Amino acid sequence: MSPRIPREMRAVVYRGKNDLRLETIPVPRIGRGDLLVRVGACGVCPTDIKKVQAGSVSAPRVLGHETAGTVVKVGTSVQGFRVGDRVALHHHVPCLQCHYCRHRAFAQCATYLRTGVTAGFEPAGGGFAEYVRVLPFCLPGVVRIPSRNTLLEAAFLEPVNTVLKGIRSLPLQRGDIVVVVGQGPIGLMFNRLLTLAGARVLGTDLLESRRCLGRRFGAARTWAGDAPQLVDDIRRSTGGRGADAVVLTVPGDAVVRQAQDMIRGGGAVLLFAHTLRGHDTPLDLARVCVDEKSLVGSYSADFTLQKVVARLVFSRQLDVRDLVSHRFPLEQAIQAIATAAEPREETLKVVVEQ
Repeated sequence: MSPRIPREMRAVVYRGKNDLRLETIPVPRIGRGDLLVRVGACGVCPTDIKKVQAGSVSAPRVLGHETAGTVVKVGTSVQGFRVGDRVALHHHVPCLQCHYCRHRAFAQCATYLRTGVTAGFEPAGGGFAEYVRVLPFCLPGVVRIPSRNTLLEAAFLEPVNTVLKGIRSLPLQRGDIVVVVGQGPIGLMFNRLLTLAGARVLGTDLLESRRCLGRRFGAARTWAGDAPQLVDDIRRSTGGRGADAVVLTVPGDAVVRQAQDMIRGGGAVLLFAHTLRGHDTPLDLARVCVDEKSLVGSYSADFTLQKVVARLVFSRQLDVRDLVSHRFPLEQAIQAIATAAEPREETLKVVVEQ
């Protein structure tokens, strides 16, 4: 028996820069090729926070894209899903056929750049609402959740995917040394997945509590991010050579330049947190040319990694439950976003649940 679906629902609506409102809006209507999913959990992503604070996207929208829930309605032409299925959603799915996709630059694909999960208005993920509509081109990104796993765990598939994509962009060999700058939730995911891939991880963070967590998630050693001899310490820990790669999970001009000091000739710096446009940074380009030190960017997720990511999360090789510090009901989603935007020492991943 299909559940009763109301005509209206609660949602946090983005109305402009730093303007979020809990409103009542219509439940999305679905077409014959869509799914309607009742949201059970949605993580608060730094990318959404940046959009709200910078006012960098048009309004109105319902944000939130780290989403898991339960199928409550299936379009008449949809096969393979039924009411009651618990699923994790993937709001960007590439065409897999265009020039960008053939080069595995999925985040540049025109189809990928469309958002295929919406709670209404301009499609923007919609996870900060009671129900979302999944459009046909995003159905291949829907992942069923095993019975032993929770919706909260499933909401991590998207951010874990972005981390694994970043790791795959680096030319690493087993036994290589990687410095992860920032031991927040994303940094901790990098620690664990890099360790599983056979790398030796070193971590930095300004907070001692985060450095302790970094060691729990796989870092062999950690340092204070503002330690005066940090680069020298990293070099000593690598036999004087320098790290093979540095992953930046926090933005900033100084950390980019410092990361280039940390890596060996021919090493790579991964920019993972530099997502706001319009900021120029001075660099010594001879380091890139003569020293062959690469600057690598990685943004968003890789749809083709979904099965691998699901295996890592649902098997709990990466136990994401340990990353959650705050859980808020939808009625307090604006507070949840504010908590994630101004983290305290104890703040890790913030999740909105219903």
